[in-house]
Amino acid sequence: MIQRIQTIFLALAAGADLSVFGLPFATVPETIASSTLFTNDLLYNLQDNVLLMIAYGLSGILALAAIFLYSDRKKQMLVTRLALVSTIISAVLTVVFLWRDTAVLESTVSPDDAFGAYMPIIGIVFLFLSNYYIKKDEKLVRSSYDRLR
Repeated sequence: MIQRIQTIFLALAAGADLSVFGLPFATVPETIASSTLFTNDLLYNLQDNVLLMIAYGLSGILALAAIFLYSDRKKQMLVTRLALVSTIISAVLTVVFLWRDTAVLESTVSPDDAFGAYMPIIGIVFLFLSNYYIKKDEKLVRSSYDRLR
């Protein structure tokens, strides 16, 4: 059913994954010439890397698609797991790109993390919770079916 708790968790996970399109991951107080992320603006955001845009977009779309697969819980669990893996890979790539860029900086300026850096973690938590409740529903339906037989 679409009004189950896992639907809320999937919607929140999709919102967290897609919110990084508007929120920066890190900021610096001044531009850094030797940086690939902070040269044009003072922000490290999703638009700095095409691979991150694809990965976070895929994560959000998969979480949204899983909402409408409520009639087939096995397929819903599969799509939720794929969204979870995509979100984890996206978060790791975000950290790797930032770490690689700050490792070559010769400046004394260090980036401060912004609110967008925490959104993938929130998305991962919501995807874990939704997967847990989907499994719980599947177990409940299976046990009631076995009792009827």
